[in-house]
Amino acid sequence: MRHDMLSRGTGRGTGRGTGRGIGRGIGSALGAGALAVGVLAMAPTAGAVEPQSATLSFDCGSFGSGTATLTAAQNGTSATIQVSTSAITAPVNVAAGSVRSTLTLTKNGSGTTTFTGNRNPAIPSGSPVSTGPLTGTVAAGDSLVGKSLKIVVFGITVNCTATSAQSPGPFVF
Repeated sequence: MRHDMLSRGTGRGTGRGTGRGIGRGIGSALGAGALAVGVLAMAPTAGAVEPQSATLSFDCGSFGSGTATLTAAQNGTSATIQVSTSAITAPVNVAAGSVRSTLTLTKNGSGTTTFTGNRNPAIPSGSPVSTGPLTGTVAAGDSLVGKSLKIVVFGITVNCTATSAQSPGPFVF
């Protein structure tokens, strides 16, 4: 009689009864985990800006002219744009974090928006100016095209105006 009780999965003695319950629990947990991973894989990404990089030309008056590369990233409604331009070269060494910049972009074909910041890497004398990431706010579907760039270094303001279309096209968030 005792042997019958043990073989029926009562959980006493052999552990057979408890093993089945744990197996079902683990299987359910693994199934739920796989489902969650599948749902996350199908979810849209937070940084869906396209294209991620674009170029355009700037005229910066007596400070020069040249091409600029804009590199965009997005996290929800917050976006950043990194600017590197050969239109302006540093006349002396420029310390990291000492360039204040404002990038103005045409928004959805009519209005404007600005991205600002004072972050930059150290820039050696004679090198192209790099600034950013500049921060701004975007909404889903916003279409942005570079219009002008204002850079302030050592109290000297440099105003640049876009002289070409942004290529390959606008940033769409």
